[in-house]
Amino acid sequence: MYEQLKKIEARYEELEELLASHEQIADRQQYNKLAKELSDIKSAVLLFREYKAVLKELKELEAVLAQKHDKDFLELAQDESRELAVKLTDLEARFKKLLAGEDKDAGRDAIVEIRQGTGGDEAGLFAADLYRMYTKYAANKGWAIESMSSSTNEAGGIKEIIFSVKGKDAFRRLKFESGVHRVQRVPATEAQGRIHTSTATVAVLVEPEEFDLAIEPKDLRIDTYRSSGPGGQHMQKTDSAVRITHIPTGTVVACQDERSQIKNKAKAMRILRARILEDKIEAEAKRLSSARKTQIGTGDRSEKIRTYNFPDRRVTDHRINFTTHQLEAVLEGQMDELFDALLKAEEEKRNERS
Repeated sequence: MYEQLKKIEARYEELEELLASHEQIADRQQYNKLAKELSDIKSAVLLFREYKAVLKELKELEAVLAQKHDKDFLELAQDESRELAVKLTDLEARFKKLLAGEDKDAGRDAIVEIRQGTGGDEAGLFAADLYRMYTKYAANKGWAIESMSSSTNEAGGIKEIIFSVKGKDAFRRLKFESGVHRVQRVPATEAQGRIHTSTATVAVLVEPEEFDLAIEPKDLRIDTYRSSGPGGQHMQKTDSAVRITHIPTGTVVACQDERSQIKNKAKAMRILRARILEDKIEAEAKRLSSARKTQIGTGDRSEKIRTYNFPDRRVTDHRINFTTHQLEAVLEGQMDELFDALLKAEEEKRNERS
């Protein structure tokens, strides 16, 4: 393992030199490819360098302990030596996870898309509940949320909302949310007190960096039009809404939330990049006949992943048979118990493969 990490570090240093000089890089596409490779191995290199520093410190301390010193000094040195040994063990365990293929995108920011599914207006109200749940969870984590695109239904629910989540481990914890979420409850409009079942779909995408994929301007068709919905006179008089079509893939993204056409275009491009990157990742996963990045389930948007049952105050994640009767707490964003269970199951799956 140590030799493998030495080779990774050598490649990292080689890439740093190449990207700094630009002399041996043919075009932007190659530059982006090398920059992505550098980013992918950076965490392993930083971890390895920390490991080497701790190892050096431990060896120096062992050399000191081999000499004669008073009892108090020796006790302090021995305590420090034990702490360093524990730190080395922890770093080695983290190496193994990285080398076993732990999700290299774990530390990235995320783009989340929520859409109402079956169930009419009630499905839109449930989609709004999910959005509130994620915003509460993000607030608990100190993450920043930025709305990128949204539309509502007549009942005040959400037809679709797209937002970005920025913060430590945002994608690592939210990635499990992709799929169909089902709610079982009595709608406010139900006079007979009957329980209805509605759904909403969630997709969690990696927030791409510039080097993740190159999109050529010639491959884009950009249309502007007048925004619909609330927004005042300014919105009604200007073509501030933007629709971007990626011609090679047929991917279309529209954004009209901002008053500024420039801001709408920037947000639409971020969503477009995320969707194209996600499609590439899914295509590669299918080619390898394995679930994307060892996630629980397939991460497919059509896969039913969780049920929120209001009469029983129950939340059940069907992928890992996890059930809690703290429905209200979960909807208030207290989701760490659930996410910890999903992360544990993911690690167990990864260990089975290695």
